[in-house]
Amino acid sequence: MQLKLGKPVGLLNVNMEKPKFSVSQYSPSADLIHFIEHYWVVRWDLRGQEPHLQETLPHPSVHLVFERDNSRIVGVFKGRFSVLLQEQGAVFGVKFRPGAFYLFLQKPVSTLTGCMVPFQEIFGISSKALEQQLFSQETAEQMIPFAESFIRERLPEPDNHVDFINTIVQSIISDRSIVKVDDIVRRFQIHKRQFQMLFRQYVGISPKWMIQRYRLHEAVEKMADGDIPDWSRLALDLGYYDQAHFIKDFKSIVGKSPEIYTKLLSEVNPGKGR
Repeated sequence: MQLKLGKPVGLLNVNMEKPKFSVSQYSPSADLIHFIEHYWVVRWDLRGQEPHLQETLPHPSVHLVFERDNSRIVGVFKGRFSVLLQEQGAVFGVKFRPGAFYLFLQKPVSTLTGCMVPFQEIFGISSKALEQQLFSQETAEQMIPFAESFIRERLPEPDNHVDFINTIVQSIISDRSIVKVDDIVRRFQIHKRQFQMLFRQYVGISPKWMIQRYRLHEAVEKMADGDIPDWSRLALDLGYYDQAHFIKDFKSIVGKSPEIYTKLLSEVNPGKGR
């Protein structure tokens, strides 16, 4: 039985009172935990309304995305990721653990970075039959067994590198003192060059990008909760030498300066205490 998980992290500009879509997340079965972080389902009904452009700050994970006539593999996007929601629809996704999709792809995951690749190009078969099975179900819980059956039929052998990468990931998330690649190198006693090559092959991005992305997720979530950070302190926590460089990178990724983004959130969600 799949456990329903909490709210997703990384959504930008969401109106919490009147959301344009719903998102639900579910844990994988026990035998797939080595490979899969969770499943997610997005549903929307905007018939008679304007289309909605939803933006996210991607995680360092590859996703298998099922959508009618548009199933695909989505690699890690370094900047924000945008999708236009219109009319009515649903998408079912499989979020692989960082590094785990390499075991299915068997070539550097960096080849997928910033890319969306058609399902058939990766798996060699049409996705239509599986799409029909998935989207004929009424609930996410009913969809999951079909996705898991597909994955189990192609399940590779576990790889200790995936567990090692995810141990590092959990350390980055839980320990805010990790702000540089050298902090990880010292903690895990791994050669820096070897570490960077491992990430390029298995995860598709650099360790530095991962650290900054998780810290940026944390900052954006604080803003969404109504907590205006100390920008100078946050810049240091993200591993920046000064506030100016942090603001420049924040704007390049999120599309707005931290101050403007915070103001936008207060307008979208006026009930939040700011």
